Amino acid sequence: MIDEINVLGVYVPAALACGVVAAMLVYSLRTLLQRLPAYRLLWHPSLLELALFVLFWWGLSALADAFL
Repeated sequence: MIDEINVLGVYVPAALACGVVAAMLVYSLRTLLQRLPAYRLLWHPSLLELALFVLFWWGLSALADAFL
């Protein structure tokens, strides 16, 4: 995936755009996860957030490859 997206006249790498969207998804999901009592039982909650970020980034880039 070596594509660029035109954002207000500035060409941005598609991987960066997918990474930013994945970070926003993880950030919004983190607020929901922190309300769960099971979230406090995790040994390293940041590892869960990192894993979710990687999965979201991979999924978004796979979708971008398939549809763009």
